[in-house]
Amino acid sequence: MWEYLSPVHPEGGINLPFLFTTSFAIGIVVVWRRYVDMQSRAVPFTWPAPEPSFLNWTSVNIRSPALTSHSVDPSLLPPNHIQGKKYITCFDPSNGLHIATIPADAEIDINIKIDAAKHAFESWKTSSFQARKRVIRSLLAWIVREREMLARVCCRDTGKTMIDAALGEILTTCSKMEWLLAQGEAALRPSKRTTPMLLIHKTAKVYYEPMGVVAAIVSWNYPLHNVLSPIIASLLAGNTIVVKCSEYVAWSSTYFVGAVRECLTACGWDPDVVQLVVCYPEEAEALTTSPDIKHITFIGSETVGKKVAQAATVNLTPVVLELGGKDPAIILPNTNLEQYASLWMRGVFQANGQNCIGIERFIVPVELHDRFLDIMESRIRKLRSGSVLTSSEEGYVSVVDNGSMISNARFEELERLIKAAERDGAEIVCGGERWQHAYHEDGAYFEPTLIGHANENMEIAQTEVFAPIMLVIPYDTIDEAISIANGSRYGLGASVWGPDQRECVSVGRLLECGMVSVNDFGVFYLNQDLPFGGVKASGYGRFGGPEGLRGLTNPKAVVEDRFPWLVQTSIPKTLDYPVRSLVQS
Repeated sequence: MWEYLSPVHPEGGINLPFLFTTSFAIGIVVVWRRYVDMQSRAVPFTWPAPEPSFLNWTSVNIRSPALTSHSVDPSLLPPNHIQGKKYITCFDPSNGLHIATIPADAEIDINIKIDAAKHAFESWKTSSFQARKRVIRSLLAWIVREREMLARVCCRDTGKTMIDAALGEILTTCSKMEWLLAQGEAALRPSKRTTPMLLIHKTAKVYYEPMGVVAAIVSWNYPLHNVLSPIIASLLAGNTIVVKCSEYVAWSSTYFVGAVRECLTACGWDPDVVQLVVCYPEEAEALTTSPDIKHITFIGSETVGKKVAQAATVNLTPVVLELGGKDPAIILPNTNLEQYASLWMRGVFQANGQNCIGIERFIVPVELHDRFLDIMESRIRKLRSGSVLTSSEEGYVSVVDNGSMISNARFEELERLIKAAERDGAEIVCGGERWQHAYHEDGAYFEPTLIGHANENMEIAQTEVFAPIMLVIPYDTIDEAISIANGSRYGLGASVWGPDQRECVSVGRLLECGMVSVNDFGVFYLNQDLPFGGVKASGYGRFGGPEGLRGLTNPKAVVEDRFPWLVQTSIPKTLDYPVRSLVQS
């Protein structure tokens, strides 16, 4: 029979059976690969760009804008508004332009959405990884195609810059999607476990099964990423999800989730797999206490996080909390300050300081302290604040380094903390106050601030400011620097900088936090193969990486016979119930 495995016939000439068999096999492989490719490739869909996302879009200017501005000016309400129903006023915080006024969900609305997600779970939980990844791949293709428009949507709703949107929204979201597509399925595949000698005739596996309807309550600082990140992870895990967005980004979140639902429809799935809740905090308990919610991911403040965790105890719902941070950057002796100055500026002023892993404390050797202040001051004083979605009559767009804050609600508290630090001996090198923009009187701007000669006992050194404030604390010894870094009640992220990488890693290992970057800023989040989360008052649990993905499933241990036809567990007669006698047993 071996002659048929050769392309040459034993008697000479071409071996036709061999060529036919080979061609047939190749054809099957090609057809199968083409079929798999067709079932996996991204499905194109359209979701029109919203008008407020365009440059120089104009609207009514709200004086002293707030979420409830419609109660002061009823003209901001939609024409078909319902008496007695709550609404949320959406506005551009960089200039006060009215974007929309959106109905706020009541408890009954939230329950309806949870129920819809519960019914959609029955079909979604049986979906294949191929189908789930196709939805994610379709979303990724849409984001890449519409990246500039999506960045403008984020800028309009938060007042951030296009660079901040590109780095913090588009890049991070695409990175997470690419990791889920490449590694997510492997993380959720059944994993084999070892068995002891006593169970040598058994095999053990852990299956990661969908939980059901999960919830995500997310913050406003990265509206695209914070909404999509829990959605895509939950979808790959086989769950349906209800996302509760921040009221401050209700408009953009509604747009983003609408696109996800459109994508699900285009891929042939029920759009009710993903739900969005837009409500005020007092109604959110309908979500956190629902018996149909099987897991909660919370991203926000420590105060609200504690309330969420307490509410979740009603049904013993597991919770992942990502709360505040007071991330330190320890600069070791002999560090080249000019080499890392740009990274430090990005670490503080990205998203105008409204970044959970932003650098809030620079712990600097006393001999480098003054030089550090000089380098930073020369840069900070040149920062320009404004709106990136406004251009001149000639069409020129102003160069903006810092956008606006999300609102001016915390300005008084920030000014109090800064003045208290000054009274306690700190030096306010520059900034320190709210700032009035010449052309955007109703914009929420705070001066980029540099504070030197601070110490760890100051209130500002222990409070998360979440603002464009660079705080510098001098130290004498490395042990003191580690003590200062660990002296905060928070423990989210940290960074260590110096010429000796081994020393940096050694110092980083001694820090009480969830993540550390060495000679870099925030890269532990760009690597989506890593778990994200903190310790102490920064929360507990992790999202991201295999740990976070598996956390959205029910691990089920299954033990079965290795050779059921050969050997199975049996009970010796002396141990069998009922036991014959005490002597025999």
